[in-house]
Amino acid sequence: MIPSTIRCPVTLCADDYGLAPGVGVAIRDLIFLGRLHATGAMTLSPHWPAEAALLKPLDDGRADIGIHLTLTDQRPLGPMPNLAPDGRLPPLGALLKQSLLGTLDRVEIGLEFDRQYDAFVAAFGRAPDFLDGHHHIHQLPGIGALTLDLWWRRMGGKGWVRSCCEPPADILRRGVSPLRAVVISELGRGFRHLLERKGVPHNRSFRGVYDFSGRVPFARLLETFTHRPGPATLVMCHPGLVDAALREADSLTGQREEEYCTLRSAGAARALAERGIVLAKLKP
Repeated sequence: MIPSTIRCPVTLCADDYGLAPGVGVAIRDLIFLGRLHATGAMTLSPHWPAEAALLKPLDDGRADIGIHLTLTDQRPLGPMPNLAPDGRLPPLGALLKQSLLGTLDRVEIGLEFDRQYDAFVAAFGRAPDFLDGHHHIHQLPGIGALTLDLWWRRMGGKGWVRSCCEPPADILRRGVSPLRAVVISELGRGFRHLLERKGVPHNRSFRGVYDFSGRVPFARLLETFTHRPGPATLVMCHPGLVDAALREADSLTGQREEEYCTLRSAGAARALAERGIVLAKLKP
């Protein structure tokens, strides 16, 4: 146990708010309990307007509410004949291939990003606090610059943007899905350099990548992800309750419930406090 005078702030950020009602129930509960201090909204989801109304009473400064920009698997808010010719966005692998080959239609993506931004403001009544991306697409080549363009144009350079870049040595030391974590980090290294060069506020450490298999209890993963945090440490998580809407929209289901139960448990809160970990909003 470390001395009680030492305080190490960590931001737990829940992805996928608005994807399904059960996800919203879990995230709102954790924000109310002070276990989450950020969540990113999937504003292209048909559930988003209703979920925004339910989240609004908690919009009192206790958590950052941002946009979880989405270009995979779901239906876009407007026509995207190149990326989603059949009306559904591609799986991550197909998007990544186009990104690396430089064949993405940036105008088309930029328009969809604006639509997702407009949907946030229309339902929530204010600008978002941050931007990140579903499946980390906001940092990919050909997309990262569009993310920052949206941040400058629509947010006026306020708030922050998620960086998914983490030193490989730190990833290997944690030993949690190292290959997956390193790939995500390296895909975002150029974006991290861009954030630094442009002076964009961002988290300095990114954690929370794992395989969602459930082989390792999430309580143990949480301890690993919050070990020795530095300034502006962000831990991604995906709490939720499984319902029919979630089963229809996403393949990640049951593990969301384990994350939720762990994060709201008194045991997890006590374990963090005993290690001097303070959950707080991100201050890049």
